[in-house]
Amino acid sequence: MVFGGVLVWFLIAYFINSSIIQNATQAKPLERKENMRVYNMVENLCMSVGMPMPKVNVIEDPALNAFASGLSDKTYTVTLTRGIINRLNDEELEAVIAHELAHIRNRDVRLLVISIVFVGIFTMIAQLGFRSMMFGRSRDNKNGGLLIVIVMIIAVVGYFLSILMRFAISRKREYLADASAAEMTKNPLALASALRRISGNSDLQKQAPDDVAQLFIEHKPHKAAFASLFATHPPIKKRIQVLEQF
Repeated sequence: MVFGGVLVWFLIAYFINSSIIQNATQAKPLERKENMRVYNMVENLCMSVGMPMPKVNVIEDPALNAFASGLSDKTYTVTLTRGIINRLNDEELEAVIAHELAHIRNRDVRLLVISIVFVGIFTMIAQLGFRSMMFGRSRDNKNGGLLIVIVMIIAVVGYFLSILMRFAISRKREYLADASAAEMTKNPLALASALRRISGNSDLQKQAPDDVAQLFIEHKPHKAAFASLFATHPPIKKRIQVLEQF
């Protein structure tokens, strides 16, 4: 059952992850004739590093945010909000696009999907163990009940460790994408300026699911105890400080 569930999970993630993300954020394809400014930036940056040009989507929202998604050259997509397109100048917008292209080049999107799958695996094991303990345990089978409890403990511990590892990986990849964007544009201060504008203006009117929101260039953690442990992004002030030291 676990193997079958994992297989289905991978198939869903591989074949329809782009559609799920697009529907969750209400993103739509941005036509070349609609905005040559954005298309020229994406195309020129891709040509400068020798990578295929991804699709370009837009979210009709005044917030300032962007993200990259996809698992292959055919599905890689850079998504920008209307707010970030309209409110950033050319250098700042180019730096943001370079940041998202860096996530694609560095295979960060693919890595995040794999980490999500591992979280799903442990979640599935925990659910199976819980159901077996509640409904399938025989009173006369103490060893079986003990085994289910052990499986439950392992699954729960593995679930939380995999989440913490996933968030730690995400934070490091953000720094790497910032550095790659600075190298790609030869203008680290442009990305620092863009991040200042984005800070405090990144919340979409329709909140995206947490798994999707982790892809955004800025995703604020929940204000709760130990929130920093579960933050997918490093503090934006630290990111700006690092960029200003380039």
